[in-house]
Amino acid sequence: MANGTARARLGWLGTGRMGAALAARLLDAGHDLAVYNRTRAKAEPLAEQGAVIVDSPADLADRDIVFTMVGGPNDFRQVMLGPQGVLSRGDARPGMIVDSTTISPRASAQVREEAAGLGTALLAAPVSGNPKVAQAGLLTIVVSGPQDAWDEARPYLELLGAGVTYVGEGEGARLVKVCHNLMLGVVAQCLAEIAVLAEKGGVSRADLMAFLNESVMGSMFTRYKTPAYVNLDFKPTFTPALLLKDFDLGFEAAKEHGVPMPVAATTQQIVQALIGNGYTDVDFAALLELQARASALDLEPENVEVSDGLTGPAVAAPVSRGT
Repeated sequence: MANGTARARLGWLGTGRMGAALAARLLDAGHDLAVYNRTRAKAEPLAEQGAVIVDSPADLADRDIVFTMVGGPNDFRQVMLGPQGVLSRGDARPGMIVDSTTISPRASAQVREEAAGLGTALLAAPVSGNPKVAQAGLLTIVVSGPQDAWDEARPYLELLGAGVTYVGEGEGARLVKVCHNLMLGVVAQCLAEIAVLAEKGGVSRADLMAFLNESVMGSMFTRYKTPAYVNLDFKPTFTPALLLKDFDLGFEAAKEHGVPMPVAATTQQIVQALIGNGYTDVDFAALLELQARASALDLEPENVEVSDGLTGPAVAAPVSRGT
């Protein structure tokens, strides 16, 4: 592992839309970065920025710190401990893994224990935001794990977004991310309900969102979802299936800790209904359409200029949806 006076040699594993955006920020800051992605073509654009593309996760074993962002717990375990995993080599292992995959605290703890036995620290570092938020430098990150690993990784994590919060040893960051995504679904459904109510009462969605975004109820989330709600721009940033997976993790944690969650439970069923109605390869903001159908409202894009709060105003074009 690198000491406090030298830059670490970094690795990045998983260059989907979010992973690629974050890896690019490390490259923009001038860091030595090697990257791996199962589909090599998705990593190749990073080579133009100076990244070294490797052929397997094991090829990242000689890096000081390896960042990971993969699909789920099975993927994470495989890329860490599988036959070609980052920790599979006997001659080299990174000093630290910084993982941003959304997985349960239990699954994280299992990998943490095995990694520690091999001499590698694990930081859990889930993120809040989508690729566009990441590109704007407004991502937020919650981190947990060994204090000394956090101290070393902090300068690199702070390059990735607008805020990083350390919540202590262990798996606290995994639970915080699950709680965050439960709230994400509940707020999205609430927005869908009030947008339909306002429209049926004669108020445009654009006017409703403009008011909300300037009120105490406005947030980065309501602002960057405004194009979706106003212009029915449901290009996927986070699909209903991914949201449902996180609700499952949330209820697993709620059962473990004995916490009733009636509002979240209702929202979970609505997200399940969204998927059952064919809304799959769309953004979860399509909850708006499901709510409109239940309310006998025919939605149309309003086709007005609205800002997402991340870039300049734009007219969002409608996309095909799951009906």
